Amino acid sequence: MRGSDYLRLGALAALWGASFLFMRIAAPAFGAINTAFFRVALGFIGLLFMLTLLKRPLNFNGKFGPSLILGIINSGVPFLMYCLAAKWLPAGYSAILNATTPLMGALLGITFFHEAISAKKRVGMTLGFCGIIAITAVGELPSPRAAAAGVACCLIATACYALAGFLTRKWIAGRGGLDAALVALGSQMGASLFLLPFFIGNIAVRPAIDWLQPAAWASVIALGTLCTALAYILYFRLIADIGPLRSLTVTFLIPPFALLWGYLALGETVSVGYLAGACAVCIGVWMVVSPDKTSR
Repeated sequence: MRGSDYLRLGALAALWGASFLFMRIAAPAFGAINTAFFRVALGFIGLLFMLTLLKRPLNFNGKFGPSLILGIINSGVPFLMYCLAAKWLPAGYSAILNATTPLMGALLGITFFHEAISAKKRVGMTLGFCGIIAITAVGELPSPRAAAAGVACCLIATACYALAGFLTRKWIAGRGGLDAALVALGSQMGASLFLLPFFIGNIAVRPAIDWLQPAAWASVIALGTLCTALAYILYFRLIADIGPLRSLTVTFLIPPFALLWGYLALGETVSVGYLAGACAVCIGVWMVVSPDKTSR
């Protein structure tokens, strides 16, 4: 990897780590549904603008429908869940739970897709889920009920990410493939269409919201344009340049950035119990995503 690749990897981790801070600011102000909708809508507009600027042809080759449905699973539901979790969990907690996506992928693979999992990966899954329990049980959170609700939202989101990975392989890669940037564009459009009725209904029935909150608007705009549109373009360029496996290391870099932004902007701190649980999660995820050694 070149020095510029490390810089782009760090920039991507900083952007995705900041997304948890921005949700932490915007969701309590505008509500989880509104924040999630603004994120995907602005993400779609930003991606469309960037792809148009780059003169990329918008040819989905018959995969427009699957891309829309994938958007519900890989963006609509997860972004809503993380916005809900932001009401109860500090940014660093949501970020480390987000890193458990490979664990969820392995669990879904065993349960529903009959995939063979090595003993090392099984140990990694067990260690990772023990880390989640430690974070929930001994972390400095407002209340056990709030902690459980926030963790549940994050795990639903990671389960959706994992499921989307299997469906992408079946619906997109298994049918000749498609430019990842177009998959992202279709996904953000699908997520926007999915969340639009909830957004309209929420505006209609919810008590009046104070929309004149500059910090919340700045966070929403940053979520959509920087942490979604720009981050996706950066991520796909990294995959093209250094490959998917090395790009996946961004998973381990996101939580430290989320902790840093949460501390600098909101004064959030973490406990020793959180750090122990986070270490267990990271080791478990590494055991799951690292390739197994093959005997010669």
